[in-house]
Amino acid sequence: MSDTLEIGYIPLVDAAPLIIAAEIGFAAEEGLSLVLRREPSWSSLRDKLALGTLHAAHMLSPLPVAMSMGLGGLPTPMAVPLVLSVNGTVVGVSPDLAAAMRQRGISGDFMAAASVGRALIETASLPLRVGVPFPFSMHAELLYYWLGTLGLQAPQQLLVRTVPPPRMAEAMEAGEIDAFCVGEPWGSIAVGKGVAEIMLPGCAIWRFAPEKVLAMRRDWLEREGGLAARLVRAVWRAGRWLADPAHHMAASEILARQQYLDVAAEVIERSFSGRLTVNAEASARRAPRFLAFAEAAAQFPWRSQAVWMASRLARRTGLDPDEAALAARAVYRPDVFRELLGPLGVDLPGASEKLEGALQDEIPVASSGGRLFLGPDCFFDGQIFDPNAP
Repeated sequence: MSDTLEIGYIPLVDAAPLIIAAEIGFAAEEGLSLVLRREPSWSSLRDKLALGTLHAAHMLSPLPVAMSMGLGGLPTPMAVPLVLSVNGTVVGVSPDLAAAMRQRGISGDFMAAASVGRALIETASLPLRVGVPFPFSMHAELLYYWLGTLGLQAPQQLLVRTVPPPRMAEAMEAGEIDAFCVGEPWGSIAVGKGVAEIMLPGCAIWRFAPEKVLAMRRDWLEREGGLAARLVRAVWRAGRWLADPAHHMAASEILARQQYLDVAAEVIERSFSGRLTVNAEASARRAPRFLAFAEAAAQFPWRSQAVWMASRLARRTGLDPDEAALAARAVYRPDVFRELLGPLGVDLPGASEKLEGALQDEIPVASSGGRLFLGPDCFFDGQIFDPNAP
């Protein structure tokens, strides 16, 4: 007799660890039956999780931090014991805007965030209207960081608008937005419909940005620790399975099913390979670690990343940054990750926080098994974030 858990998700490629845990048998091995609830929007998913309709969810990495800070919806203490995915987003613009940017001689380098950003600012009509899936998302944080660093002021010159991922192509076609930052496959879907060109992967702005997390209410984790442990183990195993390129086609075909993403498997597979079709001429570009599920400690919930997100949210909303950092550290739970996965022989980082953006290359770091490599994780402008700096 298996225990049933209701898990919410949004139809995105990075929901794969939950879908694979349910479909391949990792959940069943833990005595769990996962009922996956496809939600129409991040606000719907957030509210159902806060109210207890869902036990856990596939969630935007800053959203549990925002919920714990009391931003949007019901203030809810949250817990993140596991990161589901790193990177996996794209920045797209309208074909007309892309053509005008090319006339300015932008580099063909797919990772050239600074030059692409400057061309976008110099070419677009201001204020620039950019669609993102939710205000409290890594998409929004990357945009504010990227364009703000290059001199675009929000909200005077930058209007960030909420558009559900499956509606991004429609919003671009209707002229509601000039650009977007969205998770796959919805950037590729917009390209396939001829309404957008992909100019940049999100990892060009921050090379190793936590994108989606496994989120649950803190009180549920404390009350149902055994169930939570089994869920975390199952999803962790699914993430490791997805990290093997030999499994990418099978994973693409599973995610393509009508009840999940309901798009062509070949479009989904592009996200796994990191080789994207970026325009109507079928030009292809490749991004390093475009979407990561397990490598380089991708699943580890670094508290320093939570503090980075909290500091950005606090700055934008006028909240106290020290209180925001304290709230963030209580959300991301490396202690739970260690407790649940250490007995499986997982190579655990020796620290729970680190300097974010400090690694230009892959390097070995202290770990329980002595086999862990991290990096690169640099920001496009070379900044380094110290979670303990004033």
